[in-house]
Amino acid sequence: MTQAYVFTSHGGPETEALLELPDQPEPGPGQLLVAVRAAGVNPFDHKLRTGFQLPGAPPTRFPAVFGGEVAGVVQAVGPDVTGFAVGDAVFGSAVTGGYIESTLVPAAVAAHKPDALSFTDAATLPVAAATAYDGVNQLDLPKGATLLITGIGGGVGVAAAQIAVARGLRVVGTASAGKKEFVESLGATHVTPGPDVAARVRAVAPDGIDAVYDLVGGAALEAVAELVEDRTKLITAGDYTTVTRLGGQPVQRLRNAEVLDRVAELAVSGALRPYVTRTFPLERAGEALRAVEEGHAQGKIVIEIGA
Repeated sequence: MTQAYVFTSHGGPETEALLELPDQPEPGPGQLLVAVRAAGVNPFDHKLRTGFQLPGAPPTRFPAVFGGEVAGVVQAVGPDVTGFAVGDAVFGSAVTGGYIESTLVPAAVAAHKPDALSFTDAATLPVAAATAYDGVNQLDLPKGATLLITGIGGGVGVAAAQIAVARGLRVVGTASAGKKEFVESLGATHVTPGPDVAARVRAVAPDGIDAVYDLVGGAALEAVAELVEDRTKLITAGDYTTVTRLGGQPVQRLRNAEVLDRVAELAVSGALRPYVTRTFPLERAGEALRAVEEGHAQGKIVIEIGA
């Protein structure tokens, strides 16, 4: 049996539970069985619990294990897998959940963990940092351009800000007033969200905004869309319906090992700090989710599992 933090139906936190589940099956073709050492916590995790589904995604099967980004040690290698062996330290995107002691990870979306990175830091890379990297690449802004990131204080925003600053971009970010000092430590200009946010952005960026990377969606996305005329430079990682209506685009995720290797290189070099601000054991995974779901998280929260 393997311990996992799951949701047993769609709904609120009352559907969550720490359960003993049957051990994961042997990995299939192209898969790795990974003993999880750390799992990143993302807003997408609790959104799935509420019933959100990506277009084309299969129906949720209950109990459903939370989480999608993990770092750990390979326990078994499936057929047709090359480049990985039992005992390798890896990180990647799990297909059978992340808040669990053992999970299946497609080798195509896994990479070797550099020795210089802890499992905890590596667990922030497969979803949050890789999404940030893909979005900044998609915008393809020239050095000196100004990028607005909504929700800059969360895991994707923190990574996107650092990647953009390293490329010579000027970054403006919206976050609560309590995160001002933290946002500025990333090399970004802080703006509080809410009514008249567009006017506050214009005040700190009088030469204009060249692109918007949205990580909040809804009204927050609508409030800043007017700042960019070229709607190919309006992207979101969280609200596909609203961004499409506004003429923008979702982030185009590459989801490959090359991106994982690249963000790991940035992390090792110091250009991308994971900024793990809190960790929780698996039995307190609910607390980790609440911190992200209620918007109190600053930087990245990680669940640490196993030895």
